[in-house]
Amino acid sequence: MFTGSLVALVTPFQDGKVDYNTLEELVDFHLTNGTDGIVPVGTTGESPTLTPQEHMKVIECVVKSVNGKIPVIAGAGSNSTAEAIELTAFAKKIGADATLQVCPYYNKPTQEGLYAHFKAIVDNVDLPIVLYNIPGRCGGSGLAPTTIAALGELENIVAIKEATGSLDQASEIAMLSDITILSGDDSLTLPLASIGAKGVISVVANIIPTDVKAMTDLILEGDFLSARKWHKKLFTLSKSLLGMSTNPIPIKAAMSMMGMIPDEIRLPMTPLDDSNKEKLGRILSDYGLL
Repeated sequence: MFTGSLVALVTPFQDGKVDYNTLEELVDFHLTNGTDGIVPVGTTGESPTLTPQEHMKVIECVVKSVNGKIPVIAGAGSNSTAEAIELTAFAKKIGADATLQVCPYYNKPTQEGLYAHFKAIVDNVDLPIVLYNIPGRCGGSGLAPTTIAALGELENIVAIKEATGSLDQASEIAMLSDITILSGDDSLTLPLASIGAKGVISVVANIIPTDVKAMTDLILEGDFLSARKWHKKLFTLSKSLLGMSTNPIPIKAAMSMMGMIPDEIRLPMTPLDDSNKEKLGRILSDYGLL
């Protein structure tokens, strides 16, 4: 259902408030540049620091701006099952095409608890779900391949964003299930495609959507030799944006340098330090973005 280049959209701020005008401009940027889908209010969208009202309004703004042209997969996860159901119901009501559901964080459920959490969302709201497996953001609590396979049997669980960084994990998922695998790390999009992944929920696509799409289009066509050239071109930038500091600090710094968004991030995230800004500036210049 969801393949190709899907952008993990940032949430722009201005003077401490969500900058909805700039948010609409970012959506237009992706529609113009061929992005295959938009994923607002995930990790990159700073969902943990948005109020519930802001969270819902960002989803609504993106859905209305997209206007049915490409899929919107709204971040609607929570460590509270009831809250995840509430956000998912809102996403359905407002017209989102699916939701992104992160593993519950902080409370560290068992595999049984993870299964029951996602099943409860499926049972309560008839809307496709993309699972989001990122143990590093969830206190080490991640989905095991067997749990993913069991969840994949549920009708509305259609894909998984794999951000474990493990090709072995993704290989086990591919062996056990037909669920669509999407990369959660830009630098691993091509390696994951080699074992069957169908695209990426991308951070770097915030600034170079046409390049990420060029690579995923080649992957979907089965032209891995040509896709490898894009992988090599994208690699340094991709690694820097996810390795220089905690996401989304570097990508928001890059977008600010490029004049795309105000230079603002919410606590407890702090701006990129000066030495890394200088390094990031050189990387962006080398890529031809500055």
